[in-house]
Amino acid sequence: MHSSTHPALPTELIQDLQQFMLVPDHSDTAFNAMALRIFKHQFQHNLAYQRYCQHLGKTPRFITHWRDIPAVPINAFKDATLSCYPPELCQHVFMTSGTTQNVRGRNYHPDATVYDLSMRLYFKERFMLDDERMQMGIIFPTADTLPHSSLAHYLGLALTHFGTESSGYFIDEEGLQVDALCAQLESAIANNKPYALLGASYSFVHLIDELQQRQRRFQLPAGSRLFDTGGFKGQSRDIELTEFYAALHEFFGVTPSQCINMYGMTELSSQLYDRGNHNTPSVKSGPHWTRFRLVDPLTGADVAQGEPGVVVHYDLANYNSVAALLTEDLGLAKDEGFQLLGRVAGAEAKGCSLAMEHFLQAVQ
Repeated sequence: MHSSTHPALPTELIQDLQQFMLVPDHSDTAFNAMALRIFKHQFQHNLAYQRYCQHLGKTPRFITHWRDIPAVPINAFKDATLSCYPPELCQHVFMTSGTTQNVRGRNYHPDATVYDLSMRLYFKERFMLDDERMQMGIIFPTADTLPHSSLAHYLGLALTHFGTESSGYFIDEEGLQVDALCAQLESAIANNKPYALLGASYSFVHLIDELQQRQRRFQLPAGSRLFDTGGFKGQSRDIELTEFYAALHEFFGVTPSQCINMYGMTELSSQLYDRGNHNTPSVKSGPHWTRFRLVDPLTGADVAQGEPGVVVHYDLANYNSVAALLTEDLGLAKDEGFQLLGRVAGAEAKGCSLAMEHFLQAVQ
């Protein structure tokens, strides 16, 4: 039981982290110093993570570079409480979408300060190209409707901080509000003002189906952008990316180069973006407070240059849970980031399963 006096947040660490995020320093030295501080904090205060690190023989005493910070398998968020701050005192608990076993991964946030800063800074850099608010339509439920959805929270931030007053949501308990959205798109075209439509990838699929049925097409003004995220995993039908972005171009008149895909996950506090989808798979990259590695999950070693590997994320904004995360996504290094090749299979999947077994052995 915790006493009525709440434990103190690591205020100095949070302030220094925010300062690091606000003042772009892309050097590996600066990133390394902050990463090691956060690793030390997480080792001291996140008991499940501490046990895992000890099991691997990797403690702050022996780690001198961010690449060696132990990465937790993504499924660990379903089986363990990964939080430095008491979970019951955290203001936000973002959860993954349900699975067949209905066990959901959980990422605890004492408050939303760092998460929100991370979102705002990098969204502005990669999406708000002309630095002005845009009229926005959101085709995803509100954070009030889905309080444990990181995407609902994220899209709410986009609308609040970057949308005009006439921006709004076009989905409710009845589903997509297609009539209202069509009216707003027509208005944006009449006023010749750039428009941004944001939502889950599959929301766009449903919207396109509806527009096709109505035989409606739009030619949105120059500078308009479409934003999708989430892909099609677990949905009723799979769609090729080239086909998807061609359809967006056909129905909204926005070129694939202005169709931005966000790669994010509940277990992280930062997002990665591409620079459009004229070529697929596009290259995803993150802000200066993130790094990634491509590894062989059986050995944990970096794959050879030009070889695909399992993506490991290092996200310093994830200061309260774990900053290093072994995903089940396969990536290929390209330019400043990586191409996402899909979910792991075969030997990579076996390696991810073994990593998860080791984690459970350590913490149970």
